Amino acid sequence: MKFKIIYTKSLNYLETLLSWKGSDNITRVPRLFQAHGRLRTGGSITPKGLAISGIEMKRSASSISKATPRAKKSRTEVPEYHSTPSVKDESGEAIWPAPKAQIEQARKFILDCASSKKKTLIVPDKDADGLTSGSILQKTLVLLGLAPDLISAHLLQKGSNIHDERERTAMAAHEPAYIFILDQGSRKSRPVIDSPHKALVIDHHWALEDDFPEGSVHVTACNSPPVATSSLLTYHICNELHEQVHSSCDWLCAMGTHGDLGNTLKWEPPFPDMKATFKTYTKKAVNEAVSLINAPRRTATYDVPAAWAALTAAGSPSDLLKTQSLLAARAEVNAEVERCTHTAPKFSGDAKIAVFRISSAAQIHPVIATRWAGHLQSPKLEVILVANEGYLPGMVNFSCRIPRSARAKDPPVNIIEVLKGIAERAPNPTLRERLGESFARGHKEASGGIVPKAEFEELMDILEIGKKPEGGSPKKTKKDAAPKQSNTLTNYFGKKTAA
Repeated sequence: MKFKIIYTKSLNYLETLLSWKGSDNITRVPRLFQAHGRLRTGGSITPKGLAISGIEMKRSASSISKATPRAKKSRTEVPEYHSTPSVKDESGEAIWPAPKAQIEQARKFILDCASSKKKTLIVPDKDADGLTSGSILQKTLVLLGLAPDLISAHLLQKGSNIHDERERTAMAAHEPAYIFILDQGSRKSRPVIDSPHKALVIDHHWALEDDFPEGSVHVTACNSPPVATSSLLTYHICNELHEQVHSSCDWLCAMGTHGDLGNTLKWEPPFPDMKATFKTYTKKAVNEAVSLINAPRRTATYDVPAAWAALTAAGSPSDLLKTQSLLAARAEVNAEVERCTHTAPKFSGDAKIAVFRISSAAQIHPVIATRWAGHLQSPKLEVILVANEGYLPGMVNFSCRIPRSARAKDPPVNIIEVLKGIAERAPNPTLRERLGESFARGHKEASGGIVPKAEFEELMDILEIGKKPEGGSPKKTKKDAAPKQSNTLTNYFGKKTAA
């Protein structure tokens, strides 16, 4: 066997290259041992193992200085979500998770619905937060005595919202006396359906006071920081209505909340104490269940009914972990995310917005936006925007997130206002209207839109995507070079030969 010792490029470690006699294969064994100053070794080489003998090496001072690692950049400290200051009422009490008057009105609405013994329609959003909100409400109504066969659920079609005419028609077909709209976002509009009904909206997306369907009752967490999820708000409302709500719905509350706020959320005041819940079900099971419930709505087939059926039939998170349809959906989504997540970004002219453009029939743009928000860093960067041109024909679905490096900015980044500000800079004043009602919706920290392709390109033109800042990229200035030595060995011997 032949062998030799070499330094790696970083000069921090020795490597051994082994070449067996009669073979062209070379085996590299990295980080065999560290080289600090003078290295002495002894031993022998056998086919079963490796030891080095008779080697003595000393590194130069210059190589040691080159090996000194660079100091790591300090990680941006982001305040814990629960520590966001709450709004206080006149008595000094925190207004959380929503105004008390709205919460009491919602409780009365639910009790009236249960006692009416009339047809009831639940319209939950498609994600973990929306679906768990619907399941909590459904279980509560049954506990309060409403017959299960009087309760129906309506799940929206891909790319739709409750204000679309086809969805209003589909909801009206159930002939409901009571309608619950959960986690769907809020917008000023005509009544939920045209026929007589009573409607309650439970939500946490950003909305103004009149941003709700005509004639509806609403309870919203959007003005009560730290903003609660719709599932947590629903659980808070229902928990006071029946003693068994806590034991049957606490895990659903945990799932929905982790689905929107992430699994690193600290359940500290004003959030409820969920220690007993996580002791019973474990955070691992809850987080795994969130991943599975979110998967079907992200697939190209948009199989939200499969997620709703699995969730409402489950008695605990562990029941969901064995559901084959959910496992298959997650595998499909993971493969599509992996295909699209390595797309390179382009930046706006002011370097504040990073744009990733993908094309997929799956709803993976929010996932990719969230991923890049945790990795891409820049002092100027404020928004990660992932645009999906393959989700709906003729439309661009895009999701925006705030990068970690910008989450501690003061004043805080407000994505909704950023998007509206871009539209207001358009040379054509009709752009904002043409972008439609699904533009700049959601949350201040997580927004996006569904807009026509032509109008999206206008937005990109305003941002000057891909255009370098004036003056070009900053270039490193070279240090003053030392004068070249004219009398070198080469020209010296050349002169001697000529002579």
